[in-house]
Amino acid sequence: MAMEWTEETIARLRDLWQQGLSTAEIGRQLSVTKNAVVGKAHRLGLKPRPSPIRRAAKATPPADAAPQATPVAAEPVAAPKKEAAAPAPVAAPPPAPE
Repeated sequence: MAMEWTEETIARLRDLWQQGLSTAEIGRQLSVTKNAVVGKAHRLGLKPRPSPIRRAAKATPPADAAPQATPVAAEPVAAPKKEAAAPAPVAAPPPAPE
Protein backbone atom coordinates (compact mmCIF):
# COMPACT_ATOMS: atom_id res chain seq x y z
CA MET A 1 0.00 0.00 0.00
CA ALA A 2 1.37 3.41 -0.96
CA MET A 3 2.12 5.98 1.70
CA GLU A 4 -0.16 8.99 1.57
CA TRP A 5 1.65 12.27 2.11
CA THR A 6 -0.51 14.57 4.22
CA GLU A 7 0.13 18.28 4.65
CA GLU A 8 1.40 17.50 8.14
CA THR A 9 3.96 14.89 7.02
CA ILE A 10 5.09 17.15 4.16
CA ALA A 11 5.62 19.97 6.67
CA ARG A 12 7.63 17.62 8.91
CA LEU A 13 9.67 16.45 5.92
CA ARG A 14 10.48 20.05 4.97
CA ASP A 15 11.48 20.87 8.56
CA LEU A 16 13.67 17.77 9.02
CA TRP A 17 15.25 18.34 5.59
CA GLN A 18 16.05 21.94 6.56
CA GLN A 19 17.67 20.68 9.78
CA GLY A 20 20.03 18.58 7.66
CA LEU A 21 18.99 15.14 8.90
CA SER A 22 19.92 12.20 6.70
CA THR A 23 17.27 10.75 4.45
CA ALA A 24 17.40 7.52 6.46
CA GLU A 25 16.77 9.40 9.72
CA ILE A 26 13.93 11.41 8.20
CA GLY A 27 12.43 8.17 6.94
CA ARG A 28 12.63 6.60 10.40
CA GLN A 29 10.88 9.59 11.95
CA LEU A 30 8.15 9.60 9.30
CA SER A 31 7.88 5.77 9.15
CA VAL A 32 8.75 5.64 5.44
CA THR A 33 11.76 4.42 3.48
CA LYS A 34 14.67 6.70 2.73
CA ASN A 35 13.86 6.30 -0.98
CA ALA A 36 10.35 7.65 -0.31
CA VAL A 37 11.95 10.64 1.40
CA VAL A 38 14.34 11.25 -1.51
CA GLY A 39 11.56 10.97 -4.08
CA LYS A 40 9.21 13.31 -2.22
CA ALA A 41 11.98 15.84 -1.57
CA HIS A 42 12.77 15.81 -5.29
CA ARG A 43 9.11 16.27 -6.26
CA LEU A 44 8.76 19.11 -3.75
CA GLY A 45 11.82 20.79 -5.22
CA LEU A 46 13.75 20.81 -1.95
CA LYS A 47 17.36 21.90 -2.26
CA PRO A 48 19.54 18.88 -3.14
CA ARG A 49 22.29 18.03 -0.73
CA PRO A 50 25.69 16.62 -1.67
CA SER A 51 26.06 12.89 -1.38
CA PRO A 52 28.19 11.88 1.60
CA ILE A 53 29.75 9.20 -0.60
CA ARG A 54 31.02 11.67 -3.19
CA ARG A 55 32.10 14.12 -0.52
CA ALA A 56 34.24 11.50 1.21
CA ALA A 57 35.82 10.41 -2.07
CA LYS A 58 36.87 13.99 -2.90
CA ALA A 59 38.23 14.77 0.55
CA THR A 60 41.59 16.47 0.42
CA PRO A 61 44.39 14.95 2.48
CA PRO A 62 45.73 16.94 5.43
CA ALA A 63 48.60 19.32 4.66
CA ASP A 64 51.03 17.22 6.70
CA ALA A 65 50.12 13.99 4.89
CA ALA A 66 52.87 12.42 2.84
CA PRO A 67 52.31 12.61 -0.91
CA GLN A 68 51.23 9.37 -2.48
CA ALA A 69 53.38 7.78 -5.14
CA THR A 70 51.98 7.78 -8.63
CA PRO A 71 51.85 4.28 -10.08
CA VAL A 72 54.23 3.84 -12.99
CA ALA A 73 53.96 1.13 -15.60
CA ALA A 74 56.80 -1.35 -15.28
CA GLU A 75 59.15 -1.60 -18.22
CA PRO A 76 59.47 -5.04 -19.79
CA VAL A 77 62.41 -6.96 -18.47
CA ALA A 78 64.62 -8.72 -21.02
CA ALA A 79 65.34 -12.38 -20.42
CA PRO A 80 68.86 -12.89 -19.08
CA LYS A 81 71.35 -13.83 -21.76
CA LYS A 82 72.90 -17.24 -21.42
CA GLU A 83 76.64 -17.11 -21.23
CA ALA A 84 78.52 -19.31 -23.64
CA ALA A 85 79.82 -22.33 -21.85
CA ALA A 86 83.59 -22.57 -21.66
CA PRO A 87 84.95 -25.10 -24.15
CA ALA A 88 85.78 -28.47 -22.69
CA PRO A 89 89.50 -28.95 -22.09
CA VAL A 90 91.19 -30.77 -24.95
CA ALA A 91 93.13 -33.83 -23.91
CA ALA A 92 96.74 -33.92 -24.99
CA PRO A 93 97.34 -36.25 -27.91
CA PRO A 94 98.87 -39.58 -26.99
CA PRO A 95 102.64 -39.66 -27.31
CA ALA A 96 103.95 -40.73 -30.69
CA PRO A 97 105.42 -44.23 -30.84
CA GLU A 98 109.21 -44.31 -30.80
